[in-house]
Amino acid sequence: MNRYSSLSDDFYVNMNLGTEMELPANRETVLHFFERMQKTYPTMRNFYSRDRGDFVLEEDKDKGNYRWCTIEPRRVCSGQVNPESIEGAIEQHKLVLELAPYMLSVSPLDCEALDLLFGFDFTYQGNHNQLVAEALGVSPAMERLIEIPGSTVINHEPSLTIALDEDCRTQFRLSVETRTNAYQVRTGDFPEEQLSVYVTARQYGSLGPDKTFVETLGRLEEVCREMIENHVVEQILNPLARTIALK
Repeated sequence: MNRYSSLSDDFYVNMNLGTEMELPANRETVLHFFERMQKTYPTMRNFYSRDRGDFVLEEDKDKGNYRWCTIEPRRVCSGQVNPESIEGAIEQHKLVLELAPYMLSVSPLDCEALDLLFGFDFTYQGNHNQLVAEALGVSPAMERLIEIPGSTVINHEPSLTIALDEDCRTQFRLSVETRTNAYQVRTGDFPEEQLSVYVTARQYGSLGPDKTFVETLGRLEEVCREMIENHVVEQILNPLARTIALK
């Protein structure tokens, strides 16, 4: 079990490669791509299509940890939920990026954006927005708002995106997504839902002639790991876990 798994109830590593042009969707190309994925990961045996034109190959979900991969009209995605190791999840994403140029005709020139996302889910039955405000606080300029007698926080999803280079093509985003609505707050009927923290590194635009998708993914992984270790664990994840434990 990787160390990140102990930081939340569920943990996952996803990769998204968005393209400017539509990807091939003919039967032979799609099946050939997924058959190659299955050759490396034989337990990925559940194949199906969605109404909107997405094709999915995934492992069984009953054990709580599984791999998945999708081909969408303008996006190739890969993910692993509760992976045994970060390295294993990254290797899966690298395989997708190695196959895409040859089997799906995806050129580095056709890259709209390449994302690497580390996701952390916390299971909590209660007002997610109030919890986030208590655990992480709010902007000093808004602190007095949550002190208004009788008030209840019903929407608080802090998010910050920063550019890591001068032309803003490499970006990092930290965001919190809650799943509590006003009806649940009003009735006091809170289902057991997952509160999510997303750590995302993104490379925008076409890649240079000397860059590959795999090399770019490696750089994005470095960004995510550095941010998690230095800015996310102690400042975001641990406070959320402690506050949930006290509820």
